[in-house]
Amino acid sequence: MDPILIYGFPMGSSMGLVAALEWLGRPYRLCRVDMLGEMQSPSYARINPRHETPAFITEQGAVLTETMAIASWLESRDVERRISFDPLSPQADRMHQLMAFVNTGFTAAFSPLWAALEGKAMEPATKAALRDFGTAKVIERHDKLEQLIEGTRFLLGDRPTLADALLIGVARWLDFHAVAERRRWPKLEALRERLEADSAVVYATALENGDANPGAGFCTGHAALADVIARFGK
Repeated sequence: MDPILIYGFPMGSSMGLVAALEWLGRPYRLCRVDMLGEMQSPSYARINPRHETPAFITEQGAVLTETMAIASWLESRDVERRISFDPLSPQADRMHQLMAFVNTGFTAAFSPLWAALEGKAMEPATKAALRDFGTAKVIERHDKLEQLIEGTRFLLGDRPTLADALLIGVARWLDFHAVAERRRWPKLEALRERLEADSAVVYATALENGDANPGAGFCTGHAALADVIARFGK
């Protein structure tokens, strides 16, 4: 069985994992989930009790949740080191450091902005406070990431890795929430431009947007969420 990535739309961080699967170059399937609708249904808890994406069904039918766990699964099977490095190498240590930063503080900085956007019954003053706090945190985390970026085409050299995959799924939220102009961080802006032009990222974004003809890729098809829950849900 091909593994299945359950990825969310709109603007899910899991888009980057679709790109990583493309870079890995092995067959996989996808399950596209509306995060504002389907993901909130009680039945989705059988896949992830926290009602979050991404989730991942392994070749043996086991369910994995959490981005870092899924990335670790991909890394351990990257025998050709297309998206990772020798696990005992300094490059692997550096990749894990960057992945952890992106997946924790960098991603979490956007949480107040998402809360303000999704809080339809929230008081205007509360929304404004969340936006102000979130904006300051996002800018601060971008400042930190700008310092971490070295003079290479991608985060860890001349090819994208899992660290780039985790970044590109989240970095676009800067534009979505209109926090600041991306040119404020020139190294990060240049990196984003290279990633956004990458064929795997273009393909992943097209799939996320519901494009029925995104071009050729390693995805062997989409599975319906109801079928995935019925077969693999607890």
